[in-house]
Amino acid sequence: MSAAKTAQQLHRVLVVDDDPDIVELLQYNLEKEGYDVRTAPDGRKALDTARAFVPELVLLDIMMPQLDGIETGRQLRNLPDLRQTFILYLTARSEEYSEVAAFEIGADDYITKPIKPRALMSRINALFRREAQKADPGDKIEIGGLTINRLNYTVTTGDKTVVLPKKEFELLFFLALSPNKVFGREELLQKIWGVDIYVLERTVDVHIRKLREKIGETYIKTLKGVGYMFNDEV
Repeated sequence: MSAAKTAQQLHRVLVVDDDPDIVELLQYNLEKEGYDVRTAPDGRKALDTARAFVPELVLLDIMMPQLDGIETGRQLRNLPDLRQTFILYLTARSEEYSEVAAFEIGADDYITKPIKPRALMSRINALFRREAQKADPGDKIEIGGLTINRLNYTVTTGDKTVVLPKKEFELLFFLALSPNKVFGREELLQKIWGVDIYVLERTVDVHIRKLREKIGETYIKTLKGVGYMFNDEV
């Protein structure tokens, strides 16, 4: 077995879909790539499996019995052990509102069926590869009265501590690394979601809005027609 596959064996993947043929196909291809795979036929069983298995990636359908994929993703994001887990939607739903809803709850990617197994494996491998290649700027930033802690995805101001979803945290951390520097939406999409993932530009706006609701309006400034920047002069 290649070194790459040996490394991928460390990665745990949960496949959630109510179509057994799709589950079988995905499981076969993922295990062929060297991933450790568990499956679930609906959202409720996915939550139970995730608590015990603690996957590093969840492949999630939207249209499922018991609990739909959006609500399942929302509840997965609220599990403390899964805050850093990738959530990748693989669904037949191609409407923009479904995609926006997925990214609002913290999805890392959104792919519409059908997709060739090789292309899907490439997207999944890219997620893990990009995570492994991230430069380490340190685990904590203290700026403008905020303490941004990458070890537990928390932001503390005064005596208030907020735990952020993965993408919201990564966006805030990235902006805070370069205070008072303006970043356009396209650049933020590339830095946070990656160049190989298609995400609507308004996804950035949604995440900024959610961050402001949680940490206050003053830390992230909008420059109309240009982009966003972290304001350290609070």
